[in-house]
Amino acid sequence: MKRLAFLDRYLTLWILAAMAAGVALGAFGAHLPAVVVPIGLIVMMYPPFARVRYEALPAVLRNLRLFALSLVQNWAIGPVLMFGLAALFLHDKPAFFAGLVMVGLARCIAMVIVWNDLAGGDREYAAALVAFNSLFQIFGYAAYAWLFITVLPPLIGMPSLAVHLSFVDVVKNVALYLGLPFAAGALTRAFVRPCIGIERYDERFVPRIAPLTLVALLVTIVAMFALQGHRIVERPVDVVQIAVPLVLYFVAMFFISFATSKRMGASYGANTALSLTAASNNFELAIAVCIALFGITSGEAFAAVIGPLVEVPVMLALVNVALRMKHTYSPFQESV
Repeated sequence: MKRLAFLDRYLTLWILAAMAAGVALGAFGAHLPAVVVPIGLIVMMYPPFARVRYEALPAVLRNLRLFALSLVQNWAIGPVLMFGLAALFLHDKPAFFAGLVMVGLARCIAMVIVWNDLAGGDREYAAALVAFNSLFQIFGYAAYAWLFITVLPPLIGMPSLAVHLSFVDVVKNVALYLGLPFAAGALTRAFVRPCIGIERYDERFVPRIAPLTLVALLVTIVAMFALQGHRIVERPVDVVQIAVPLVLYFVAMFFISFATSKRMGASYGANTALSLTAASNNFELAIAVCIALFGITSGEAFAAVIGPLVEVPVMLALVNVALRMKHTYSPFQESV
């Protein structure tokens, strides 16, 4: 089994340290400049988009049945499952509910490549799924966010959580915090990669800019918890209430996807890529949009930032589960 890179391996620890630093700053009345947060939110999204292999997208179309399954898993089952779990566990806390829903809508385009490599999944297929999800998010995330936080909650007896937000508000913020880094990443890949060479770009340039995501994420977390970190100190139960549906979501999505994909004849490599993609989320995007729409001190942003704190250890556990399930595949099943 491959080893996780040093920064990624201790991501949960770095996040906890950033939370603690933010709480300490807040206790002394110190805060980071307001401009740090929007800059950090944009910067954290840039490296993943610069790494997305858009040229691999045709690989996901090799098997239309699996492509359709991935589409359903990521953009129907995933959002609906998170919506249901959030409503079940956080029906009396609409802000936390909305934060988790936003996490469920943001499909993973970064860390899933790491999880897939660790589990020995099909790298080309994972890259194709990431490319597809990144494009789908650009054009669909705003509509999904507006639907799931404004239109659907009243249908299950919950208040409309964002009556003060219009669809245009959501589109503007998604365009800024998703569209801008997407354009920067895509342009970087289109022009820098041919100039410096494919191998140098993939093996040297991308790894060098990758830490920007973690640094920007940690700076954003410090800023958030300098303003509202007292919530963890005063109400640690909130963290547990948010963590429980998250854990259930990650685990359920993985096993639902793995069982369904295997039944449809996917190889271990393709199945692993499909399942880990379905189970993981783009928490950077969820945090960015929650802060932009609801504010840095909001319950929605607080719930979103708990996402990576929970996702990292759970996904590492699921990587090991995938490796253990590899023995259930016979050699002749190793074709998509």
